Amino acid sequence: MSHYFQTPTGAENRRELTMRFWETDWSFTSADGVFSGTRLDLGTSVLLRETTPRAGARRMLDLGCGYGVLAVAVATVCPTALVDAVDVNARALELTGVNAAAHGVGDRVRPLTPEQADPLTRYDEIWSNPPIRIGKAALHELLLTWLPRLAPDGVARLVVGKNLGADSLQVWLRGQGFDCERTASAKGFRVFEVCAALG
Repeated sequence: MSHYFQTPTGAENRRELTMRFWETDWSFTSADGVFSGTRLDLGTSVLLRETTPRAGARRMLDLGCGYGVLAVAVATVCPTALVDAVDVNARALELTGVNAAAHGVGDRVRPLTPEQADPLTRYDEIWSNPPIRIGKAALHELLLTWLPRLAPDGVARLVVGKNLGADSLQVWLRGQGFDCERTASAKGFRVFEVCAALG
């Protein structure tokens, strides 16, 4: 398992990253020991380029939030949304809080460990660049834990590398009763929209 799924013990070495998406320039504080700590990773970049949140979304989840790019972005463009930013890495959660405060959404972005998230919450949207490299069994368990927390009309927006099993994951999700549609494909990544389980 890659180190960024665990809370690191080494020096932070914080840095400022700048990026542009949704016709806006953004700045985020990152550090060593978190996922893609030196740049916006390509998968998340594709996800942000290919989709935007629905204007009326009120409860949202950034699953595997890292230093908070997705959580902060959706909270910023959905000014009434409450966003749960979930990660197992304590440093990532701390940075998410820092970045949420810096962008003026600290009161609506809640950095949480998986255990701290209320299992009864139902989300209008789930955003995730899921941790494929944790292995198929663990990934399936992760998705079957969180996707059922979609509201009846909710949607999950996932980005997955084609060479990391995106197409087989789509087949598996459909086999679990989810409506999973590929909405974009770019730079070796698939973007999926997953709707609440049918029936």
